[in-house]
Amino acid sequence: MIAVSGSSNRSKADKDPADWLPVPADRCKYTGDWIKDKLRWRLTADPAEINALTRLAEACPETTASYEQVF
Repeated sequence: MIAVSGSSNRSKADKDPADWLPVPADRCKYTGDWIKDKLRWRLTADPAEINALTRLAEACPETTASYEQVF
């Protein structure tokens, strides 16, 4: 979890990486955390989300997504 201002939280709402991104300095961590949570909880992603995550991951080659399977 990342602490953000109330206005930043409202602007994000329930948008995924295809529709909202944090400031550039936080994007690699955000992308790694998003992918980690998707994998950990076996969550699906729509094509737009997959495209956005692929683009973001390519820009963050040093970022990894380590996780433990929940079930």
